[in-house]
Amino acid sequence: MDIDAWVWWLIAAVGLGIPLVITAMPEFGMFSVGAVAGALTAGLGFGVVAQVIVFVAVSVALLAVVRPIAARHREGQPAHATGVDALKGRQAVVLERVDASGGRVKLAGEVWSARSYDPGQAFEPGQQVDVVDIDGATAVVL
Repeated sequence: MDIDAWVWWLIAAVGLGIPLVITAMPEFGMFSVGAVAGALTAGLGFGVVAQVIVFVAVSVALLAVVRPIAARHREGQPAHATGVDALKGRQAVVLERVDASGGRVKLAGEVWSARSYDPGQAFEPGQQVDVVDIDGATAVVL
């Protein structure tokens, strides 16, 4: 049984798609698309040289065009703050007088110990303050 060239290209496309799924490396997907283009070229009756040229051209074009766009898109997305980093910049409500020596605030629905950022500044209950830092389990407010 003689297998047509386009079938071999599709087998190659699937073979290149497997590492894409396993490693999440998009380059394998681009090579897989190149192999599909090679299969289409073979299906249209072109020779082996044309098939390989189409495979290489499509793969390189995708690498040259799609990869930089994806990299820019990935870099442009802000990182999501988690944990205590997500609390910085949020507002809190003073529950007990906050000064340089301590106090209590309600931050993100929880009661936190707090101290003022400026040693000479104090905040009274009911005031809203901005969290500028988290020092251990203490919110530093301004």
